[in-house]
Amino acid sequence: MERLKAKFASFEYKGLAAIALVFVAMAVILFVERSGIRYQYNTLSLSLLPSESTFSKAEALEKMPQDCLLLYNSERADSRMALEEFEVILTDMKVGHDTVDLSRTDTWSFKGYKTTVLLLSNLSDLGEKLTELNQWVLDGGGALLPMTLSKEPYFSVMEQKFGIVESSYDYALVDSIYVTENFMAGGGQGFAITDAWDSALVVRVAESDQVKIHAYTDDDRKLPLVWESRYGNGRFVLDNFGIYTKEMRGIYAASYSLLTPVTVYPVINASCFYLDDFPSQIPSGSNEYIWRDYGTSTRDFYVNIWWPDMMNLADRYGLQYTGLAILCYDDRVDGTTADPPDKETFLNFGNMLLRMGGEIGYHGYNHQPLCLDDCDYNGVYDYKTWQSEDAMASALDTLLELCDELFPGVEMSVYVPPSNIMSEGGQSFLIREYPQIRSISGIYFESSDLDFYCTQEFDVGENGVVSQPRIISGCNLEDYMKLAALSELNFHYVNSHFTHPDDALDPERGAELGWEELKTRFTEYLDWLYTAAPNIRNFTGSEMAAAVQRYASLTVSTEMSGKTLKIHLGNFADEAHLMMRFNDDVPREVEGGTLEQLTDTLYLLRADQPDVTVTFA
Repeated sequence: MERLKAKFASFEYKGLAAIALVFVAMAVILFVERSGIRYQYNTLSLSLLPSESTFSKAEALEKMPQDCLLLYNSERADSRMALEEFEVILTDMKVGHDTVDLSRTDTWSFKGYKTTVLLLSNLSDLGEKLTELNQWVLDGGGALLPMTLSKEPYFSVMEQKFGIVESSYDYALVDSIYVTENFMAGGGQGFAITDAWDSALVVRVAESDQVKIHAYTDDDRKLPLVWESRYGNGRFVLDNFGIYTKEMRGIYAASYSLLTPVTVYPVINASCFYLDDFPSQIPSGSNEYIWRDYGTSTRDFYVNIWWPDMMNLADRYGLQYTGLAILCYDDRVDGTTADPPDKETFLNFGNMLLRMGGEIGYHGYNHQPLCLDDCDYNGVYDYKTWQSEDAMASALDTLLELCDELFPGVEMSVYVPPSNIMSEGGQSFLIREYPQIRSISGIYFESSDLDFYCTQEFDVGENGVVSQPRIISGCNLEDYMKLAALSELNFHYVNSHFTHPDDALDPERGAELGWEELKTRFTEYLDWLYTAAPNIRNFTGSEMAAAVQRYASLTVSTEMSGKTLKIHLGNFADEAHLMMRFNDDVPREVEGGTLEQLTDTLYLLRADQPDVTVTFA
């Protein structure tokens, strides 16, 4: 009996211990959930490099041989405008080049160059050098004429060699461009051009074995806008749309890639989606469009409709959102701060974002941009300027302390300026006082000529901080954004997009359409993107910054020998991604990397070694 009692007591003890362990486990889970401890968050697939081991694009370009001759005429305004874009295009493609102003000197030659870019609308600017150009291309050079040409005697001498069979003195409206499927990733369709004007010379180009049209107006005219003409051992490439602004860079880069048998240039290979003002305080009450469509409050819409839909899209397309945290929306700029008005929602949204592989970055204590008295909003915004750097620091510290409290152990390295506004003084303060911020994400396109916008290029600054601008925004993408998305996909092989939870509340961002229609249009964009670039890397903001570091630092040199192309990558860290166009031969084998075919002639090279060899069929 005593043995039986002892056995029963032992069983009772073990049972109670098991129950206690269950309660302890539940308590740990609840603690983890409430405290934000990272227990199942994804690790970064690409980490930031030490700042001292990275280079800017300009620094990398200094190590490149000058194989391209860039000609312009500073006495012509359109040539100067085109020069601004092409200096960036060639630098970003890591094409070493010499820039020559025809109005200043005539002691130059095409000899010794592989390619030339002629930023000339009037070929008479070449004078007697036109004969040299003709012979140089005949012998194997590649000449890009990216500016709409004028019909004049020098043009008439060359037009048949350009593949033109008929031309006039008239210019035609270019309000759309149809990009052929083989020319650019994401092509095979038309794109509208905003702010259109009569910018194309009316010509007729007859396609043949030597002449190929790659883009034309998306209408019954089918006016040629981009074409190549083989001439002897070389080729001419002409762009005939006359628009020299940032959203056309990818088309010009694709045109440049037609000049030689094989063209190789580095790209970023990243797709990043930002959620501005998330996690944040949810607006109280209801919104007329939300009430119209759902009959519910704004809070319920955020929690039960918008966020579940965004999570479903992330799951469907593999998106990894980067949320930009903001504590509140008061207008304090004196350094005083308030307690978080909705810490529970902030925690829950943040935890869900992190658990699904996303990331949290900094947006601000409130929505007042980091601008001191060096900034004048000129009546464009009702924002205030901060009273001092100490006031800015007090506010930012409050946000950082909240994030550390709710998400301990989570590294946060990306900052996005409220309304994409930040003065030079504000940026200097941020970089100096918060070294944990390794990347700033502003905007790619200038909103206006006001200097307080944080407009950027993809690059690494002298201070080591990575610039990674957002290119497009919202769920209702305008025509301009669609063209910009095509352009950047082919220029940097990148997608960078941002949206806000309250887009569905704001009529200026499409709220009148309703969230269901906005979601449909956003999904259409995602379908286009991941059809054009099915294996583009889905990255968070810090991973995007790491990709920009590797891209900016990289140098590229090539050597062709028979049916073998050798590629050497300078400043190679651990991986590199490059766009390759094979204009003549088809690749058969690759050593040191892998090739992914994007179109008939366009490939993405993933290099895992600094030396890559491509053998042709």
